[in-house]
Amino acid sequence: MITLMLQVCLNGSRDRANCDRLPVTPQELGDAAAECVRAGAQDIHLHPKDDRGADTMEPVFVDAAVAAVRASAPGVPIGVTTGAWTEPDPVRRAALVRSWSVLPDHASVNWHEIGAAQVARALLDAGIGIEAGVFSGTDGASRLRTWPYAHRVLRVLVEITDADPRTGPATAERLLAELAELDGLDETAARHPVLLHGQDGSAWPVLRLAAARGLDTRIGLEDVLFLPGRTPARDNAALVLAAQDALKEAGVAS
Repeated sequence: MITLMLQVCLNGSRDRANCDRLPVTPQELGDAAAECVRAGAQDIHLHPKDDRGADTMEPVFVDAAVAAVRASAPGVPIGVTTGAWTEPDPVRRAALVRSWSVLPDHASVNWHEIGAAQVARALLDAGIGIEAGVFSGTDGASRLRTWPYAHRVLRVLVEITDADPRTGPATAERLLAELAELDGLDETAARHPVLLHGQDGSAWPVLRLAAARGLDTRIGLEDVLFLPGRTPARDNAALVLAAQDALKEAGVAS
């Protein structure tokens, strides 16, 4: 049986207006992480929030969120966002990375964003792994190819922003094919694992595609608010359990 890694994405850029069940505070993130690990998640991605509930890279909030999750889910890798919406100035984003004192195991860098390489280099310097985010509909793949340190990324995060369940899997196939054509970014290369995921309506179809292709994947309230069949998800752990069922149906284990 093929084994792949299932990551949980706890909150994303959503807020309580989008989802009243969303974990926001460090305590809520820690509790949610522990529940998801018990449900079968093997890696955790989260967006630290400030006192207003907005995504942030400020060290006081990143340190608190990472510390809380690490205490609740010891030994499980933890990642955070470095998205440009948290801080538009890439010089400032890189400086914020260097100001963290409780370091995550990895952080996502969206390669189509201005200053992505600058932020990624700050992560490398700090000893933090890089999830190289390549979004569908962007030039992220080609930009990543030209980065001299592309061989040092932890994984390529293939992010399908096409939320249509009818077209999302085909969009994913095209992006995977584009990545496979780029030197050093072949999805089969062990040094460049690929994590594939969809969004909203495409989240479950793309998760099933990832299983069929033997690729790591993720699920959580960042990506989707409902279970297969459109039933609203109670919480992140319910999504992880449903993902485990979907993976088993596809003949893979996580």
